Amino acid sequence: MAHLLVIGDSLAFHGPEKAVPPSDPRLYPQVAGRHLGMAVDLVARQGWTARDGWWALTKDPVVWGEYLPRAGALLLGVGGMDQLPTPVPTWLRDSIPYVRHWRVRRTARETLRRATAALARRVNGPFRMLPQPATDRYLSRMVQGVRALRPGLPIALLGPPPWTGPYYPSTRFHAAALAAARVWAAREGVAYVDVEPLVAPRLASCNPDGMHWSWEVHALVGETVARNLSR
Repeated sequence: MAHLLVIGDSLAFHGPEKAVPPSDPRLYPQVAGRHLGMAVDLVARQGWTARDGWWALTKDPVVWGEYLPRAGALLLGVGGMDQLPTPVPTWLRDSIPYVRHWRVRRTARETLRRATAALARRVNGPFRMLPQPATDRYLSRMVQGVRALRPGLPIALLGPPPWTGPYYPSTRFHAAALAAARVWAAREGVAYVDVEPLVAPRLASCNPDGMHWSWEVHALVGETVARNLSR
């Protein structure tokens, strides 16, 4: 049986209330897999950017050694988190787990968590989680690497989703991220899954965090993924 390989972020395993097991049939990867007649191999973590997707594809032997050889299609479900605004550089946020003393580490994490929304609102960003050129570069590396090993494998990109909510109060990068994703997909010859018209009218019914989707949205996105990979 062919498998759908999904490299994603928390949208791939988070419902309208909480994170759920990746095998939950309501999640969009599972919906897409059913429509395609494929089992699903999901590789995802909360907050993953395109850079994390590239690292997973190239550094995890289960991904490149087991999942990719048996894949019947690939969905790149990363890149959407890259557009989120942050008042501090991503490297600073990501370095907190490496602080050696647990009390200092906890204090730094809580301070950043409490301050992020207020700072982002005050300065309207000013950084993306990952700059657009880096997003494009890591997505291209993934496509080029996969095509070298699996020429002809159907590949699709999940477009940057809209969001609303207090934690990321600025959407200053969203329109540009949408345009860049469409240009990138056309240039690389990758199917583009446009989630904007599916998610935007239904944000009110999504998770209170304003980011994670309702089951209705998961179903719509999964069906659209399958339709794009079937062409």
